[in-house]
Amino acid sequence: MTAANNGASTPEDDDPFGYLYEDGRAAGATPPGQSRGYGYPGPAAQPGVPRTSYNQVRTVGERQYGQQVPQQQQSYAQQGQPTAQYAAPETYPGGAPTRPVPPQTGGHGGGRSGGPNTKGLLIGAIAVVAVVVIGIAAALITSGGDDKAGGQSGGDGGTSAGQSVKPSDEPSTSKDPQEPLPKQDAATLQLGAPAALAKDIKGAEGAGGAFVTGFNAVGASVTWKAKIAEAGAYRLYVRYAIPAQDANATLTVNGKANTNPLGLKNFIHSTDPAWEKNWQTTWAPVNLNKGENELKISCEAGNQCNVILDWLEVKEG
Repeated sequence: MTAANNGASTPEDDDPFGYLYEDGRAAGATPPGQSRGYGYPGPAAQPGVPRTSYNQVRTVGERQYGQQVPQQQQSYAQQGQPTAQYAAPETYPGGAPTRPVPPQTGGHGGGRSGGPNTKGLLIGAIAVVAVVVIGIAAALITSGGDDKAGGQSGGDGGTSAGQSVKPSDEPSTSKDPQEPLPKQDAATLQLGAPAALAKDIKGAEGAGGAFVTGFNAVGASVTWKAKIAEAGAYRLYVRYAIPAQDANATLTVNGKANTNPLGLKNFIHSTDPAWEKNWQTTWAPVNLNKGENELKISCEAGNQCNVILDWLEVKEG
């Protein structure tokens, strides 16, 4: 088999670093060795005869990728000879395609796919706060309806029950803000003998410490004419003291006596008979008319009236 014609010299005689001697050749330097290297005069190019090197050396940055193959290179390929210029495979028709690099999405980037769902967290937090506020409001509404009055005496079909409570724990309310519900010291009421005024027991809240005594006898009474803005159901509160023993009296409203007596019980469960240590409060339901109403507390037959009276007050009930 006949070897191919490689020109005036073989590739192994080429100096691969000959281009480095470019400046030397220009200055007239003598080439190293017998062969002609890059940068030195060589045999003149002959038509149809390829160069002595398979690869054509180019200055760094001169090669342009993606361009069409020069006509001379195409002719080498047609003759079955090595091409004088190398180009990346992807620059030729049908060459290997480049692989696109997928865009990277960071877990903490600014896109919606990364990071926590802050909108959902905000909605959840608002919902929790709303539930807590509604629960507190409901608790306040339900607790506000409880009656702090402890003692309850029978009246209009009621039965005696409950415990004592201070008047300050049960503030007065009014149906008409312009005309508050009435409260009156027992000492300023109309008294029925043998009821009388006294000031010798401490703890009375009436003017000057006065209270009503002498009530432990049939016929003793106090009468109060109270003005009411609107008709309706109310409560009559009475502050009293007993010698650590239950008592009761008759309550008459607008001329009609209640079926059950007014309970003046020992709600604080005191065992000390001293009067000043047994002040407490009771109440009874009453139906009052608009305008003036007459409320009477009396000691009648069958009552246990060993009691002293401090004040009377009407409240909504």
